[in-house]
Amino acid sequence: MLRMALLIACSFVPAFVPAAVAQTAEGAARTITETDLFDFVWVSDPQISPDGTRVAFVRVTVDAAKETYDTSIWMVPADGSEPARRITGGTRDTSPRWSPDGTHLAFVRPGERDGRPGAAQIFVMSMQGGEARAVTDLPRGAANPVWSPDGASIAFTSTTKPDDQAAKATDTGGKPARVSDVLVITEPRYRANGVPDFGFVQQGRPSHIWVVDVPASGAAPKPATQITSGEFSEGNVSWSPDGSRLFFVSDRRGNTTHLPGDSDLWAVARSGGEPTRVASIDGGIGAYALSPDGRRVAFTGALSTPVRSYTQTDLWVADLAGSTPKNLTADYDFNIGGGLGGDQRAPRGGSPAPIVWTADSRGVIVRVGEQGNANLKRVDASTGAVSPVTDGSQDVMSYTASRDAGRFALVRSTPTIIGDVHVLDATTGDLTKVTGFNDALFATIRQSEPEEIWYDSFDGTKIQGWVLKPPSFDASKKYPLIVEIHGGPHTAYGNTYTHEFQWMAAKGYVVLYTNPRGSSNYGQEFGNIIQYRYPGDDAKDIMAGVDWLLKQGYVDAGRMGVTGGSGGGLLTHWIVTQTTRFKAAVSQRDISDWAAFWYTADFTLFTPSWFTKPPFQNPQEYVERSPITYVEKIETPLLFILGDEDWRTPPSAGGEPLFRALRYLGKEAVMVRFPDENHELSRSGKPWHRIERLQHIVGWFDKYIGD
Repeated sequence: MLRMALLIACSFVPAFVPAAVAQTAEGAARTITETDLFDFVWVSDPQISPDGTRVAFVRVTVDAAKETYDTSIWMVPADGSEPARRITGGTRDTSPRWSPDGTHLAFVRPGERDGRPGAAQIFVMSMQGGEARAVTDLPRGAANPVWSPDGASIAFTSTTKPDDQAAKATDTGGKPARVSDVLVITEPRYRANGVPDFGFVQQGRPSHIWVVDVPASGAAPKPATQITSGEFSEGNVSWSPDGSRLFFVSDRRGNTTHLPGDSDLWAVARSGGEPTRVASIDGGIGAYALSPDGRRVAFTGALSTPVRSYTQTDLWVADLAGSTPKNLTADYDFNIGGGLGGDQRAPRGGSPAPIVWTADSRGVIVRVGEQGNANLKRVDASTGAVSPVTDGSQDVMSYTASRDAGRFALVRSTPTIIGDVHVLDATTGDLTKVTGFNDALFATIRQSEPEEIWYDSFDGTKIQGWVLKPPSFDASKKYPLIVEIHGGPHTAYGNTYTHEFQWMAAKGYVVLYTNPRGSSNYGQEFGNIIQYRYPGDDAKDIMAGVDWLLKQGYVDAGRMGVTGGSGGGLLTHWIVTQTTRFKAAVSQRDISDWAAFWYTADFTLFTPSWFTKPPFQNPQEYVERSPITYVEKIETPLLFILGDEDWRTPPSAGGEPLFRALRYLGKEAVMVRFPDENHELSRSGKPWHRIERLQHIVGWFDKYIGD
């Protein structure tokens, strides 16, 4: 059942509505396949109109060549009275944003240069019809549009610099002067996963705030005005209610390479000038929102001291007139803003999870990650008391609210349902599903619902996990087992859709996935307990889950495999150095040598969050916790899945050295490389590559432990 909360004045009265019917077709003729991914439809960035009557969203599909994804903007009535319809004609349109009066929609569309996507610009279209028109034309593009309260202007961010504008203005169309392609790097964090051109970050290009006036219909575009400047980037921009100021989040300390994160909330006049600090804590500020009465700001934030491996995010509130921020959730030991890990979040488009004030300014609504679920909660802005807005075994992946917080548009997923747009009516508690793009496909597919389990680890710690059985499961038989390990390490599995797990179950495997210590959504102590001890006891938590499952009698102890990605790849390595119980292992975007990782990863940990000192000052600490140190103990056949442009866990610090060492020792190991793919291969890589990745993983297990 889904439990909704009735938003009336300052109180939430629980209302009960029937759960959405699961898309698990019991009598369907077939089970899911890896190539069904080609036919999946994803929705993202649900934007409910200010009056709560319509929802604009991004619809994502696999393109015809199955090498990338198409995105377009669609709209659907909030009451579900009509089917969703497409409203933009581009194939890469994203970021729909309603004007305050709901008469226009802004969105972002990339340009095209030599047949390839170019700088993205902001477009505006009337809801009365007509073609969309560009309102920006900057050499480095425009992103993150935010309408002013009067609907006359749009604020946005851009990395365009004055000399870019000057070069464009003086361009005569002749042969351009040669521009050097040599990189001069001065900052130690010079790469970022997912950035083109081998991950090199363009230094000296901070993202600044710009404003453009929206021209009347038929009028010529107006030039945009740069509001902020300097060496620091600004993000998460919003307007003051009267339109006189722009708020933003920024870390303006300078030379922060060796410092913990510490961003503050700032404001700058609409006409520009020197920003002023609005709110600050000893740590980073994330999402924020001004109260409807204009007196306070609520924001998410995480303290940077003491330095931890995992710092749980809290909800804070402060007076705009000036006050020390108050931590509303200091005694609520779950992750504010937290979510779940899976492989079916939309591969393109945004996933907004804003802070929403109730209309009376007495409550704040946020998403919370809590023991395998991600739901909306209301936090009393005075007392910090927490009550449910949505409840149930589900993942509220993203959401927005109408102006009065009377309706919410949200994308909801479960272990058997890819996310669809739903509308929560806060006056009745009704939850209405308004899109069903995958319903026809899943009506033909027989899937399994996972079984939630809790078990005691080696030291009595309670661990949550799930068991996914084959759709035709027979308790009298013995099945091969695949253990899945999440990355992070501070993330969490839970009640969200994961195609990989469903296909493994369809192939006849029992799948076990757990949240060992170090996972998020179980409290501060549970998440941080692995600091300076990773990997270690978390691997023991996983093995305790395996032992619990073996006692149930339907898993063949002689046919067990283990796999994981990122931090899960590290733990896969670690486990096969500690035991020979697994007959096959697949390590994905992994770490095998901690020192090599420290020197090459895009977010190299210059602060002592995972290790007490850098490797050149305490090398033994890195040696003792690196799987490569124990390579001679590995007897399990290992397959490595690596992306050639993965700068989060570079192959040179993970699969490559371990593969070479294993082959030198004459042991079974295969390395599979994916060109042009980064750390997000399993979630947003090229569709064909995502399919081939699944085929290699399951093929490896079929070879060693399959029927």
